[in-house]
Amino acid sequence: MRALTWHGKRDVRVEEVSDPSIKEPTDAIVKITTTAICGSDLHLYEVLGPFIGPGDILGHEPMGIVEEVGTEVTHIKPGDRVVIPFNISCGHCHMCGMKLFAQCETTQVRDHGMGAALFGYTRLYGEVPGGQAEYLRVPQAQFGPIKVPQGPPDERFVYLSDVLPTAWQAVAYADVPDGGTVAVFGLGPIGQMSARIAKHLGYRVIGVDGVQERLAMARRHGVEVLDASVTDDVPDAIRGLTGGRGPDSVIDAVGMEAHGSPVAKLAQTVTGILPDALAAPLMSTAGVDRLAALGQAIETVRRGGTVSISGVYGGMADPMPMLKMFDKGITLRMGQAHVKRWIDDLMPLVTDDSDPLGVMDLATHRLPLEQAPHGYEIFQKKQDGAIKVLLNP
Repeated sequence: MRALTWHGKRDVRVEEVSDPSIKEPTDAIVKITTTAICGSDLHLYEVLGPFIGPGDILGHEPMGIVEEVGTEVTHIKPGDRVVIPFNISCGHCHMCGMKLFAQCETTQVRDHGMGAALFGYTRLYGEVPGGQAEYLRVPQAQFGPIKVPQGPPDERFVYLSDVLPTAWQAVAYADVPDGGTVAVFGLGPIGQMSARIAKHLGYRVIGVDGVQERLAMARRHGVEVLDASVTDDVPDAIRGLTGGRGPDSVIDAVGMEAHGSPVAKLAQTVTGILPDALAAPLMSTAGVDRLAALGQAIETVRRGGTVSISGVYGGMADPMPMLKMFDKGITLRMGQAHVKRWIDDLMPLVTDDSDPLGVMDLATHRLPLEQAPHGYEIFQKKQDGAIKVLLNP
């Protein structure tokens, strides 16, 4: 089959690789019809190379048609249309029983002290072949795959794999009070959907970004926006919009790629050029994140408010403003999305023909799989108005 494989910093290639096959009775094989490039994939493209090997298949936002199932997979069958959650969970362990599916004890990557395995995402998360490919082996398929109806286009459902549950969890974790205000830092795909979900739930939303296409997209969906590229003091500007106090909640949908953190940028550059044997332990013990967005989130939120972190961070010793956080009495919530926890909330919205979350207005580029390297490049460089790139194998 054809699949997108990693070969080094900013070097991804579509190559011929072995077809996947059923290895366990809980496996399924899915023919991929649509898969997406995630902002988290850019971390592999740019920063997390020490934890990934040449030839590893990327991608964790796929959907498609079931081709084959193992003997213990009964809730789906060949021919079913399914979305595959990015985290691999069993559905029956202690953590899954608590609906903490991203911490599944069956698939936890204990060798690295990490949570549930993820598709296409480094040794830290199990080095499971990903979904930017023509076919995908799905472990724990007795629980994971989400059946969706036949008929509507893939674009209505593919975001159930990651974007929508991550955004829904970001809003849920933000703990916005009734009639409250939430600021969303970063208007990439997760930030866009976090803002729309918060609006749908009745909150006032202020979106922050410096990319004009992202600001325009948010405006189309009724979000107040603040252009960070022309605002000298973002926290102060938001306080000015919220009676001087700041918003009740802030969602950090940026993560480690934030601009404005030169020391962490240097650390990322250094780890990018060191041999893996040296870079991996450095990244496991050092502060390599660019914390500008998180720092602004902490500065912006009102006293006693909540900061919800959905953007991915990768450092182990990042400096945090503990005095300010303690003095302001803020709450921090964060983590990988527990995808299946939120599907019952989301499915009625994506099956509604009125498209209340605007899922048909998120993808800016739809490319064949063979053009995936180009998709990565324009997404990483924010060129050609790229906000969300979908791939069709």
